[in-house]
Amino acid sequence: MPDLLTLVADTAADLMTAGPVSLPHAATVADAAAFFTARGFGAAVVIDPAGRPVGVVTRSDLLIHVCGRTAGLDPNPTPVESVMTPTVFSVSADTPARSVVAQLLALNVNHLFVADAAGVLVGIVTPTDVLRKLG
Repeated sequence: MPDLLTLVADTAADLMTAGPVSLPHAATVADAAAFFTARGFGAAVVIDPAGRPVGVVTRSDLLIHVCGRTAGLDPNPTPVESVMTPTVFSVSADTPARSVVAQLLALNVNHLFVADAAGVLVGIVTPTDVLRKLG
């Protein structure tokens, strides 16, 4: 008989990891790489000078950029804005957990951000967060 797992969470707030990290839009690819390496994160929201989210940059974005460059060092730092995904997929904290999982799968993303009623990002849901809530 196969093991049946149940999602032990009711809402996005139950699934999320609080306090998503961000990088300023003026950051460079090198800044993002150093940030991810030092902090162990796989993604960060990119914010404009007013603190509004304008995109998401991931380790994969950085790897694709580095692998796509021609041989030699680039004398001009590459802005993180040029390699980020210019969309921030988010849900509200009270979105049903099953809907959050469905959206992760339907959007084919590994990071879904959670926003409060004012639109401020308060958390992030990843597949790892979902797996932690399976019991």
